[in-house]
Amino acid sequence: MTMTIDELLQTPYWIVDILPKQVPMESFGQYFAVKDYFLTKGQLLKIKQKHINLILKLNCYEDIRVDEESLPKLKPDQIAAEMRSRYLCILVRESLIVSEPDDTYLTVYNPDENLLELIKTLAASEGLFVWQPESDKE
Repeated sequence: MTMTIDELLQTPYWIVDILPKQVPMESFGQYFAVKDYFLTKGQLLKIKQKHINLILKLNCYEDIRVDEESLPKLKPDQIAAEMRSRYLCILVRESLIVSEPDDTYLTVYNPDENLLELIKTLAASEGLFVWQPESDKE
């Protein structure tokens, strides 16, 4: 059974991020100031390239589809351009990866154990971390 994007958005999810874990609400650090720094154009472009690299590496191991449409397989430069320019739903098996051009993270919905392990390995190769939000832990 293939789940729709709307159904996948209701499943457990993990975050691929520049930070190793969720910042607690009561943190005394400068989370918002640091977040604003990483959202500057130069920093965000570097982070987005890491996201693109992760997805392209993932595509070496898994067939990925963009959105629910029957688009022909996109070439690596097309995937990169799409990820830089718009909200993108990347379907992998029964999982969904959401990429937004102005976010410092990716969201991975409904990964099975093998896919999650592969994503963690690929994320680490890009200096990124994978964690599950406290509110979504099983």
